[in-house]
Amino acid sequence: MIELLNHINSPEDLKKLSAEQLLAVCGELREFIIDQLSHNPGHFASSLGTVELTVALHYIYNTPYDRLVWDVGHQAYSHKILTGRRDQFHTNRKLHGLSGFTNPCESDYDTFIAGHASTSISAALGMAVATNLKHEDDRHVVAVIGDGSMTGGLAFEGLNNACSQPNNLLIILNDNNMSIDHSGGGLQDYLVKMTTSSRYNKVRNEIYQRFKRNNLINEKEKNLVLRFNNSVKSLLTKQQNIFEGFNIRYFGPIDGHNLPALVRVLRNIKEMKGPKLLHVKTVKGKGFEPAEKSATIWHAPGLFDKDTGERIVNRKENQPQLYQDIFGHTLVELARQNEKIVGITPAMPSGCSMSFMMKEMPDRTFDVGIAEAHAVTFSAGLAKEGFIPFCNIYSTFMQRAYDQVIHDVALQKLKVILCLDRAGLVGEDGATHHGVFDMAYFRPIPNMIIAAPYNEHDLRNLMYTAVYANESPFVIRYPRGEGEMSNWRHKMEAIPIGKGRKLKEGNDIALLSIGTIGNNAGKAIAKAEKAGVSVAHYDMLFLKPIDKELLTEVAKKFKRVITIENGVITGGLGSAVLEFFADNGYENIELRRMGIPDEFIAHGTIQELQSIVHLDEESIFKTIVEMQPYDLSESPYRGQISNQSIN
Repeated sequence: MIELLNHINSPEDLKKLSAEQLLAVCGELREFIIDQLSHNPGHFASSLGTVELTVALHYIYNTPYDRLVWDVGHQAYSHKILTGRRDQFHTNRKLHGLSGFTNPCESDYDTFIAGHASTSISAALGMAVATNLKHEDDRHVVAVIGDGSMTGGLAFEGLNNACSQPNNLLIILNDNNMSIDHSGGGLQDYLVKMTTSSRYNKVRNEIYQRFKRNNLINEKEKNLVLRFNNSVKSLLTKQQNIFEGFNIRYFGPIDGHNLPALVRVLRNIKEMKGPKLLHVKTVKGKGFEPAEKSATIWHAPGLFDKDTGERIVNRKENQPQLYQDIFGHTLVELARQNEKIVGITPAMPSGCSMSFMMKEMPDRTFDVGIAEAHAVTFSAGLAKEGFIPFCNIYSTFMQRAYDQVIHDVALQKLKVILCLDRAGLVGEDGATHHGVFDMAYFRPIPNMIIAAPYNEHDLRNLMYTAVYANESPFVIRYPRGEGEMSNWRHKMEAIPIGKGRKLKEGNDIALLSIGTIGNNAGKAIAKAEKAGVSVAHYDMLFLKPIDKELLTEVAKKFKRVITIENGVITGGLGSAVLEFFADNGYENIELRRMGIPDEFIAHGTIQELQSIVHLDEESIFKTIVEMQPYDLSESPYRGQISNQSIN
């Protein structure tokens, strides 16, 4: 029963409830999230773990005037539900529905867009400094960051800067796995109560102000005193933590599921001056036993039975494997053959299926945490010493390591194999996760090889080629989802770098595709052939180096050319082909580029989004028909086309 929750349309309604009712709301929130996500999949375990924390924050703070900045957004479902989106929550991650992450375009309560990790401290610090510049002394700013996100370099950059700027930022570390501090028993509990006590901090501040008025202390000396206090506390508790090294006042750890304690501590430290950090310990998947026992599996479990906890997997026999699994199994095959091969992933061993190698060869597989820039340079160091690193990073997260690819890998021409999972449109995770920029941002970098497989055999062959027929940085991009064939295992072989291939002869139009989106093109071409249009299909396979012989053949034979890519239209395959035609004097060629337009694409199923950006089979077919040179009612080819098949 969700009797109380049905009457909460904003945090103001939450503030009217008694302490007992707040506890009941927490139970109803969990029930609501479990029910909703059982039939509409999303990020499950993280949001269950922050129910009490979310209720306490909205109960104590005056949101949205007070700024609440969530890191990533996996943990923010309760936040969405309590801020006027309960009745729309069934549309979560669906086309034209709620985003799976926080987004200011969706609600004033979402202060900052979230999707990539480790951004909250820097963003919240900017807001906190802005409140000082605008003299908004009554506005509070809170950043909520998970322990996983705290491994990201940006989080440490934000921490390092926090104590050097005038601000009253509160950072809440939601620790549900990695142990940053260990509880020290009774003395630790006593210190938490004392240091968060409003009376203690009032006396502490009065003493400081008295010293300051008498010119006995200044801001620089204040930091020295703070460090001394931290040293005394470390001596008493026999432990240290990194935050106090940044001159940030540290409180905790406290039980993140003890709502009365959370409310008391937040109320006590709310008006404290200067940057501070509250460390809360939570359980990922709290309140749903299967998720508590297997937090990784239940991070985003898909469909499940809320009563039995059984996950619903609708895979059929002989159904094609996921591309990520093809990568994972192939990597193990290659690593068995070559002891120089190592695997690197930034906190996504299961997501990218490097877990297969991690299980069999744990000493040659490295999960470096949410630290993409480090993952790339770490791989470069391994390559420098003669190893062959397969560095697997989701395409959207590779954006965070761009300088490292240029400076640490490409400039030294190191043999680092960058495997970009989730390339292209990814579906329900939306704009922050679509991997559509990689071809455009990698293409200008010298020494880079950029390839995209048409199917599973190509993926395996490209991985083999990168190991045995290559001495350069090698990028392999492949999409989220299933492949094309059930029988994907074959004997791998090296393929010529920079060479495409002709998949089908044709006379009227040349269609050039790269990657698995070429399969949509192939179906559209087959349909166009029945309509009387002769289309040649070329699979480029490599964006860089691009196959100049193939492009010369196309330019000499065809006056109508279509390029198709599952990436941004600006700077990718279409741009490369246009540049080649222009640089080599091939004029009077009508070229139609098909790809992701110059805008951020929202969330929905991959099929829905492909239709929106005109990369689905039907859209490609219509483009072919629009470009063909004949009146199809008088087509010289067999078969008659109906008005219905054109429109």
